[in-house]
Amino acid sequence: FDVTTLLDVDDQLSFRRPGIGLDVTRKLRGGHWSIQRQLDLHGLRTDEAREALGDFIRLAHRTGLRCVRVVHGKGLGSPGRTPVLKGRVQRWLVQKKEVLAFVQARPLDGGAGALVVLLQPGRRRPGG
Repeated sequence: FDVTTLLDVDDQLSFRRPGIGLDVTRKLRGGHWSIQRQLDLHGLRTDEAREALGDFIRLAHRTGLRCVRVVHGKGLGSPGRTPVLKGRVQRWLVQKKEVLAFVQARPLDGGAGALVVLLQPGRRRPGG
C-alpha cells in the first residue's frame, strides 16, 4: 500500500507553522503534552464562537499554557447535520500567532469533534 495516502489524510487533520517539525504534530496527536484547559463552543453562534476562541487562546498563552483542547462539535445539532464551526475553528486557529500546531483530538479526547492545540511558550519572567 502507498504510505502517502495516509499522509495526505493526516495533513488535512493537522496544521503546523512553517519551521515546526512533523514530530511536533506526531507528539501532539500521541498525547505527549497533557491538555491543560479546554474551551467548549457547543451552542454558540459563529460570531460568539470566534470571540470566545480568540479570548481563550490569548488568555491561555498569556498564562503560560502550552496545550489546550477546543471542542467545536461534530455538527450533529446543526442544520443538515454538517459541522459549521469545525472548518471555521481551524481557519481561525491558523490566523492566531500564538498557535504553533493543532491536530484532531484522539477519540478519547473528543475525536472529530475537537482539536488539540499547541501554543507558543508564553513570556517567562527574566531568570525563569
